[in-house]
Amino acid sequence: MTKLTLGPIAYHWSAEARRDFYARIADEAPIDEVYLGEVICSKRAPFHEVDLPATIERLERGGKRVILSTLAEVMLKRERKATADLAAMDSPEIEINNAAGLFARGKRPHRIGPFMNAYNEATIAWMAGQGATHVCLPAEMPGPAIATAAATARDLGLGVEVQVFGRASLAVSARCYHARAHGRTKDNCQFVCEEDADGMPLRTTDDHPILRVNGIQTQSESYIDLLPEAGQMVAVGITHLRLMPQAVDMVAVATTFRELLNGGRNVAEAEATLRQTCDGISFSNGFYHSQAGYRRIAAAAAG
Repeated sequence: MTKLTLGPIAYHWSAEARRDFYARIADEAPIDEVYLGEVICSKRAPFHEVDLPATIERLERGGKRVILSTLAEVMLKRERKATADLAAMDSPEIEINNAAGLFARGKRPHRIGPFMNAYNEATIAWMAGQGATHVCLPAEMPGPAIATAAATARDLGLGVEVQVFGRASLAVSARCYHARAHGRTKDNCQFVCEEDADGMPLRTTDDHPILRVNGIQTQSESYIDLLPEAGQMVAVGITHLRLMPQAVDMVAVATTFRELLNGGRNVAEAEATLRQTCDGISFSNGFYHSQAGYRRIAAAAAG
């Protein structure tokens, strides 16, 4: 049975907001696996690390499998140490998002996160040789490449995961535009990113929404929505479908995807419910259909 996963929170949500969020996920969401950890900015980690043991316990008590994710970008000595400390753990499982984590893990079993750019079968095979047991593919992969990756992963005995909901991560940078946009430096950001629970919107000069900024990360303006394509991915062997946390009712999002996967709703019904849950948010699936990522390809064409 295809597993439904919840990716790590990308934004600087408050400790209280995170505790409440994961309590609901533990008790109410039909999620199989939850990824925890600070992936974007190491400066945020101290605000919620103290709650990590209790969050893990709560999620596991709710029947969820927990995986810890490493930083996507490692630049400082303290970030290398934090990554090495995480990579040294035997439990929970570790998802590696940076080559520093891959080096620190030393071929012990681990998962590969979407920031590691597993774009083709040769890369996936090499990662398996380094100890990978599971690969989450980059969000910009088109459907045929996903099918090829799934076949390779199956032959190697790996799990393979695809993001099917939430903003796409397009880039991470050494500099923090979020801070700069507010006249601050990265070292003196005063955690201004906390003001944007779903990312800071960017607009073009003619006032069209185009991107979101989240600290050092650039994201898509639209939410990826591959709910209509979920059946295709299951058919080619994708074992895990990832939902990224956004500032919407994620229990409702997870329930909609689970009902579709279980056959309790058809695509049209599920899509209508998802749009209602994410009222005012644009959806996209262009990457999957080998087109510009921001585009939305009609469900009829998707079939």
